[in-house]
Amino acid sequence: MDINRRTFGAGAASAAAAAALPAPSWAMPPSMGFKKTPLVIAHRGASGERPESTLLAFRQAIAEGADFIEPDLEVTKDGHLVVRHENEISQTTDVANRPEFASRKATKDVQGQKVTGWFTEDFTLAELKTIRCRERLPKLRPGSAAYDGQEQIPTYQEVIDLAKSESKRLGRVIGTYPELKHASHFEALGLKMEGRLADILKKNGLNSETAPVFIQCFDVLPLKTMMGLVKCQRIQLTSGGGAPTDSKSTPYKDMVSASGMKTIATYAHGVGPDYTQVIPTVDGGLGPATALVKDAHAAGIAVHPYTVRAENAFLPPKLHIGTDPAAHGDVDALYKALLAAGVDGLFSDFPGLWAKARG
Repeated sequence: MDINRRTFGAGAASAAAAAALPAPSWAMPPSMGFKKTPLVIAHRGASGERPESTLLAFRQAIAEGADFIEPDLEVTKDGHLVVRHENEISQTTDVANRPEFASRKATKDVQGQKVTGWFTEDFTLAELKTIRCRERLPKLRPGSAAYDGQEQIPTYQEVIDLAKSESKRLGRVIGTYPELKHASHFEALGLKMEGRLADILKKNGLNSETAPVFIQCFDVLPLKTMMGLVKCQRIQLTSGGGAPTDSKSTPYKDMVSASGMKTIATYAHGVGPDYTQVIPTVDGGLGPATALVKDAHAAGIAVHPYTVRAENAFLPPKLHIGTDPAAHGDVDALYKALLAAGVDGLFSDFPGLWAKARG
């Protein structure tokens, strides 16, 4: 049921000493006089209520007040950027039930992990458009599963088009928050992602530091590559354990130290930690806030934790209400703790609940 997101070289020391990047109003911590309220970031859309990473989920998120919608990017055989959390698509589509694609099933090494299934890089965009999306967790989210089969896999361009049209219709800016997924895997296949993303952003007039775009990645090198291609804001994702696949000698826990934040500030505008790195679980409940937000703000970068989900199954035990894993627990207590910690934005599967808690 794990649906979470998942050594700098010799020049790192000098880079760490460099001045932090200037941060635009979207990203600057409130303490520095810009943004007054933290951003509502819809994690794969309103993915607690509609099948994730579909236009249906993104529309629902916008209707609930999302400031940003998050498309995870993968690449097709013919080089298109499509929106899926994994390049293996059987968990969130009906591809396994399509006899015409049975021969595409394969086992691959994806950034050090053996994965069996059907992969975006083995399909053209036209072929992927014949496949239909479904809910990843139907037992926990039967209401979302009721929408199975209604949506195609969208392209990133389609998500940008939706954000632009809804921004115009609603009279408020709605941004996109793309994540570069499995960048080294696609590069090895001759399907390098960074240039493709840069081309789309430029084509859509989004090549500026004030454009409503955050580019995020768990690895370091793709963000540094994007730094030389476009001016858009960048977010270094981190996790409670492990390390970037391209910088394994520098674990995430060191990256979010006070000194690590200064290094991140040389190539990114913010950090996206697992929310437990900000509000840890202690004795089954919510512990006191760590120094992560304070240290990030001291380095001049924003903090956008991921991912708050409302169901008991994903909350600390002391926030459970009843025993049903699918029932909503006391998610407001978690929202309030993160607000009090001073985060600048937050990913949620239920953007409407987060928007209400934020006020």
